[in-house]
Amino acid sequence: MSERAEHEIHHGEFLSRKDTELIWGWGTPAGRVRATRRAKLIEMGAALCRNTHVLEIGCGTGMFTEMFAKTGARIVAVDISADLLKKARARNLPKETVCFLEKRFEECDVDGPFDAVVGSSILHHLELEIALQRIYELLKPGGVISFAEPNMLNPQIFVERKFRRLFPYISLDETAFVRWTLKRNLQKAGYSNIEITPFDWLHPSVPQSLISLVSAMGRTLEVVPFLREFAGSLYIRATRPSPG
Repeated sequence: MSERAEHEIHHGEFLSRKDTELIWGWGTPAGRVRATRRAKLIEMGAALCRNTHVLEIGCGTGMFTEMFAKTGARIVAVDISADLLKKARARNLPKETVCFLEKRFEECDVDGPFDAVVGSSILHHLELEIALQRIYELLKPGGVISFAEPNMLNPQIFVERKFRRLFPYISLDETAFVRWTLKRNLQKAGYSNIEITPFDWLHPSVPQSLISLVSAMGRTLEVVPFLREFAGSLYIRATRPSPG
């Protein structure tokens, strides 16, 4: 096992002892609004519906898995952390449609192919080149990826990665993405129809009374040239080309 993988396992153990969703920013009123919007973007991009065969990478505590499962999709959800998976399995999601597996994704031997591969804030934890190739192999021709990832151009995210030891919720090796560089990585790996869109200006600490106002302001900023590049997240969608 790589040193990076060991770091992620230890980090998962640390997170599991805390209120994990709160640490990740999903447990506040604004955080829950952010999570719901993010899940909908990923679901719509992957066209999740009943009997869609989907692989979720880095499912963690299963919070997003639970939301994806409401579409009726058949989900294989993978995470490297046994401690976080305990929390995921405690959600008691229907076993006929959701299967949790403890695996390091880069060495993942799950049975594909899949209609879609999805995830929230996971690619930046992985060996990107290896992970993108493995995802490609697991997708059906014409299958899609649908992910949301941190945007390195966002000032808070940049500071967190630059001074990561000051922020215990940041693992030792995780990074974030600049969308143009990520697009080149996807092109190199063979993906087509690549869309990478900055989104999300709603911070988890926004008081409940201001969520609607800040959300509306954020939606405006998401379409303003230049300014939109500093949003908190990137939405990523791409396709494995079909033959011919």
